[in-house]
Amino acid sequence: MSFRVQRAAAGSFQRLVRFVNAQGATCFGDLKTKPTTANLAGAEVEVLEGDIDNGLRNTGRGDRIQKLLCPLPTVPRIVCIGLNYQKHATEANLRVPPYPVVFTKPTDALAGPLEDVPVHPDAQGMLDYEGELAVVVGKDAKNVAERDALDYVLGYTVSNDVSARYFQLPDTSGGQFCYAKSFDKFAPVGPCIVSPSIIPDPQRLQLVTKVNDEVRQQTETSDMIFSVAKIMSHLSRGTTLRRGTVIQTGTPSGVGLFMEPKGFLKDGDVVEVSIDGLGSIRNRMVFGRGGN
Repeated sequence: MSFRVQRAAAGSFQRLVRFVNAQGATCFGDLKTKPTTANLAGAEVEVLEGDIDNGLRNTGRGDRIQKLLCPLPTVPRIVCIGLNYQKHATEANLRVPPYPVVFTKPTDALAGPLEDVPVHPDAQGMLDYEGELAVVVGKDAKNVAERDALDYVLGYTVSNDVSARYFQLPDTSGGQFCYAKSFDKFAPVGPCIVSPSIIPDPQRLQLVTKVNDEVRQQTETSDMIFSVAKIMSHLSRGTTLRRGTVIQTGTPSGVGLFMEPKGFLKDGDVVEVSIDGLGSIRNRMVFGRGGN
């Protein structure tokens, strides 16, 4: 892929959405107004043609969102950072590591900003939320210096690192970090991907997580231990960080695990994560039975 096309993909939108229009067609669009709610149905967009891999171009046509979808139809993988907020490390009584704690989620963990999250019976007992800032990689990156890392960002979005704590904790399952967070649709993102031209400094954003409209997490991304630039530089060390990869940058204090009494999620609970300038995602937890 040429540098010119990579730049076109990153520079052709302000707030990238993927949606279904009134005719039933799935399209990319550029949302010109700042999203204020999770539900953008009826919002006006400028239609874009192309895709993330080959570049997006403005068609000059307008349309309206009938149904909002996940802004990314698929991803190479989802890379996650653990223990990346100072106050979260304090509440967990854990030592700050010298390098970012890294784990991954598979492609099928991806979900849209308004989708229900199905929860397998074995994951229901200690289900938790983790509101996070997510970064979408705009072009392949390898051995990127921290000072150049933000040049590789396609945009920023809101995410929730849904976590089945039963499988994550050492005492209950041996500490299966990856497995605990890799169930289908355990990584909702959206509602749009916001261009770095609108978010020049990702370390100055306000994040709020609510469960059934009750505030559980509230912080500024300045509390991050490792900045977005440091994370991207670390992840690209000797490793190709592929275009389209989603990076979940860690969660702040206030997760259900460290509440007293515990604040684990129940069937039907709605988790809303909001970040200033990026909008909100709102996902309902749906407990399955049997093999669902």
